[in-house]
Amino acid sequence: MCLAIPGKIKSIDYQYNGAVKMAKILFGGITKEASLEMVPHAEIGDYVLVHVGVAISVVNEEEAQKTFRYLEEIGELDELVEASQIDRHDGPGLDQ
Repeated sequence: MCLAIPGKIKSIDYQYNGAVKMAKILFGGITKEASLEMVPHAEIGDYVLVHVGVAISVVNEEEAQKTFRYLEEIGELDELVEASQIDRHDGPGLDQ
């Protein structure tokens, strides 16, 4: 199954000599890096849907929280927790 996970943009950086817009995105206590190339208008504080390391859509906070809670309920977030090279933060939810 293909799955896009909602997360909140915490910081934005340009990598590869400024060629690629990247962000640190918070997913319920886990921070991962993703490309913002498909959503160049995204800003710090925005919520985005991320699929395989690429933000594919900007969504509103209510929709992001609703989707995240549903994914937690059905156990689809285990892959995030088990993934290597993650940074852990305290607290549940998207907005830590």
